[in-house]
Amino acid sequence: MERWTGRVALVTGASVGIGAAIVRQLVQNGMKVVGCSRNIAKIEALKTELLSAKGQVIPVRCDLKNEQDIMDMFTMIKRDLGGVDVCVNNAGLAHEAPLLSGETRDWREMIDLNIIGLTICTREAVKQMREKGANDGHIFLLNSMSGHLVGSSANGHFYSATKFAVTALGEGIRHELREMKSQIRITSISPGLVETEFAVRMRKSEEKAKALYASIKCLQANDITDHVQIHDILIRPTDQVS
Repeated sequence: MERWTGRVALVTGASVGIGAAIVRQLVQNGMKVVGCSRNIAKIEALKTELLSAKGQVIPVRCDLKNEQDIMDMFTMIKRDLGGVDVCVNNAGLAHEAPLLSGETRDWREMIDLNIIGLTICTREAVKQMREKGANDGHIFLLNSMSGHLVGSSANGHFYSATKFAVTALGEGIRHELREMKSQIRITSISPGLVETEFAVRMRKSEEKAKALYASIKCLQANDITDHVQIHDILIRPTDQVS
């Protein structure tokens, strides 16, 4: 992590859960971390918590379903911090919206955040990395096991479809970076069940979320930043095609 000291990271969905854990880890290792969320108060609290750390938190209110919000955030990052070196696309959401009975507005919201917002952030991050010559930049996609298999519960099928899209996007981004002859890296991380506020928001019930998290021994947010069981890693030279 020493080579990242003083450099700039963007973490989306930084107010709680995995996003907040990533912010803590990066700031403690000396990075300037732009943490964005619609709930800026929780990121302000993170900033206060980490005042004595090597790095710093820069809180930004941003609705990732709104392209202008995203563009304004990247304008600020370039103006005030010189551009991003690391982009962690962590933000995502799920609604209980089955394919044959779900609400269209719920499908659209998942697409807008999980796919479109992620892709806009990635596009703008790569653009800034290339402009500043950060050829060692890194893009992270917080994917899901649901991006590799479809579960039996109808409530998660559309969410799973958005995460399958993230899997495809990660591979597409890798190919496009290779075509640019860029050494910027792309990494997709697919956790299983992590005990965060995610299920509370999805099920719109703390009781239902608690029941889900009590059903198995879940991963915790810190597990994603500290130690997990890695089942499969694909390691390629950045110039390799297949």
